[in-house]
Amino acid sequence: MADRSLRGMRLGSQSLQSEEGVTFSPRKKSTYRAADGSTFEVTFSAEAEVPTVWESPKSGHEGRLVDDAGELVEQDEAESKVARTHWDMLLERRSRAELEELLKERLDFLRARKGQHKIGA
Repeated sequence: MADRSLRGMRLGSQSLQSEEGVTFSPRKKSTYRAADGSTFEVTFSAEAEVPTVWESPKSGHEGRLVDDAGELVEQDEAESKVARTHWDMLLERRSRAELEELLKERLDFLRARKGQHKIGA
């Protein structure tokens, strides 16, 4: 049977600790504008590096950071870099010929394990 003192209390939705004596870290609000013209604000720590792109929590559209004058902040070149694939990283460490040789050795090993190795190949 549930304790009667807990009746009407919303468990898990509110903290039982008070905010008395708590010092919050400094915050700053940044405004973002989506392609459809809608704007939204995001609160960051005053020390945080604010990203130039953020997803709207309501619409899910990507928004660009707006400066104090209402202009879109230019994206850094580093932020627009395309992510490297596993293949790109492999090619940074080995030549294509080395990779082809490793692939051949591995396939030969796997075929030999399954008894499918070609004799004299």
